Amino acid sequence: IMMCSVFAGTRLAPKEKLDIPVLFMPDTMKIYEAVVVIHVMRENGENWPYEDSAALNKDLKSSVTVGENGGIHGIVWIYPVHGTPEAPQQKLVPAVIRCQARQRVERRLEVLLTGANAMPAARNTATVNTDKPANNQEELQVTDGFSTMVEFLYELQYQSNEIKSQLGALVGIHLIQRERDIESGNITLIFSVVFAPNKPIRNEATLVVECTTGGVWKFPMLFIATKPEVDDVINIEAVGLNKESIVGFKLTSQTR
Repeated sequence: IMMCSVFAGTRLAPKEKLDIPVLFMPDTMKIYEAVVVIHVMRENGENWPYEDSAALNKDLKSSVTVGENGGIHGIVWIYPVHGTPEAPQQKLVPAVIRCQARQRVERRLEVLLTGANAMPAARNTATVNTDKPANNQEELQVTDGFSTMVEFLYELQYQSNEIKSQLGALVGIHLIQRERDIESGNITLIFSVVFAPNKPIRNEATLVVECTTGGVWKFPMLFIATKPEVDDVINIEAVGLNKESIVGFKLTSQTR
């Protein structure tokens, strides 16, 4: 699932670089962990001189091997690698949220987590707190192959910081429900999306969902704000030819 090439006996000249390819081929939507270990020794087999090998500090002892006759025989570097699988990018039709400027809409958005049925599922459990009345819904916890400990993180990502500054304060998204189909094992997340634009705009965004046990899904979205309604109609009656007619009205700024 996670593979790294072996470079046994590889010679490196001073200040030479060595690229170590790491291949990641996940078959399950979960986090994978591995370590890349690099052990370096001198080509002639001699030790690096060190004045007091027996008094190496604690941090240094974990990264070097000391020779029998003193000195440092080898140096070890350990690099942890975390692999997070991402669902294949599909040509999904963007979810369109449309609203007239200076209005507010709330829409229900359902997303299917493809491949989530391969995630590790908890065993069926049913627990009741007997210290308090069992009719309290918060005290009764029942799961059917979908542990309530499985959490999902989500956020809206934008193509640029400029779009984020324009759209970020106008959009709110909240996860209200999650469902797992018992037969297929597919997981569906249901979001509530609020859009309250203050002027006509048309911007794209991406809903990114990440499971704490591993897996990332991305869903395109399109936010469209149409022109607002006309505030009022100003009629100016002429008092005569070549004479000015004046009408006064107040404008109030909605911001500072």
